[in-house]
Amino acid sequence: MRNKKILIAGGSGFIGQGIAKYFGKENDIVIIGRNAKHHDNNFYDEDKVKMEDGYRVQYLTWDSNTLGEWSGALEEADIIINLAGKSVNCRYHTKQRKAIIESRTNATRIIGEAIRACVHPPKLWINAASATIYRNTFDRPNDEYNGIISEVKRENMPWSLLDRIRYRKNRLVTSILYGKNSNQYQSLDLDFSIQVCKQWEKIFFDQRTPFTRKVALRTAITLGRGGVITPYLNLCKFGLGGKHGDGKQMYSWVHIEDVCRMVEWVYEHKEAEGIYNCVAPNAVTNNSFMQTLRKITGHVVGLPAPAWLLELGAWLIGTETELMLKSRWVAPTRSLREGFVYRYDTIDKALGEIVSSLPRRAYHLF
Repeated sequence: MRNKKILIAGGSGFIGQGIAKYFGKENDIVIIGRNAKHHDNNFYDEDKVKMEDGYRVQYLTWDSNTLGEWSGALEEADIIINLAGKSVNCRYHTKQRKAIIESRTNATRIIGEAIRACVHPPKLWINAASATIYRNTFDRPNDEYNGIISEVKRENMPWSLLDRIRYRKNRLVTSILYGKNSNQYQSLDLDFSIQVCKQWEKIFFDQRTPFTRKVALRTAITLGRGGVITPYLNLCKFGLGGKHGDGKQMYSWVHIEDVCRMVEWVYEHKEAEGIYNCVAPNAVTNNSFMQTLRKITGHVVGLPAPAWLLELGAWLIGTETELMLKSRWVAPTRSLREGFVYRYDTIDKALGEIVSSLPRRAYHLF
């Protein structure tokens, strides 16, 4: 794909920068964000996309709520990719939940408004979605045709003892403050992550854009230089790269290059619309993932982390155990049926490529 105009909302994060780097020397990239030139900390300096390195890239600022200079850049664009949204790597208290949902729905809504204001709107709108929309599952993979989306948290999530204590405390406090018939009380039984995913997709498909084709990519945990691989490598460095919980939870993943290749594939296949699972075809267990990572990085010892320890650690660093303990088993049935071929279809191939591209200091103390 060459000489196309590609806009990336929320493009300063790991996936956005990966897409910009993949397309940026042969296409015109416009990155839009609240502080578009700010990058997250899980980057190597050489992976940050800069104009002085030969990338055809510019950065525009928005507030994700109102039209502005950025919206004019949508005119005659070939692709708009929306990745905007507050990170879910935080504790799910009331304020954070509101920010997570509104950052996604507001950004999606304003992009729809900007597209409708265009004289020559973008040809394709790709909106980020998440493979975590599916249930916590061990019996079979979820795909676009028969995947189960269940919001009932008590049936859907693996809970540690501390999770259960926190849940009961929240129920007691909420019942006193709002009553047992309140929305606040009833929402405690729902899987928050699935609620986010459903609202995000609904606002996307509710946008009326008759001249712009729309695709939602339900993306799995994305692996590459930086991003989530960095904390995994740090665990291996200190001998803590063992299984999380019992290690039986399924781990669906995708290589960042295959995410970029799917963007290109969707653009070139004009009949592609609706929902696609953007995940590698071979999910592994958490235990298998950590074993493969230790083997490739040359670490023999990897102490496991039981669920109670993960909950304690999650509380200390301000995140949720769901990100590590939920069994995400997702299959890319639709893209495979329609002819997309994953370059990195096994975890050893993906991790081997990533680790081989990194300096030794990234995964060894010495």
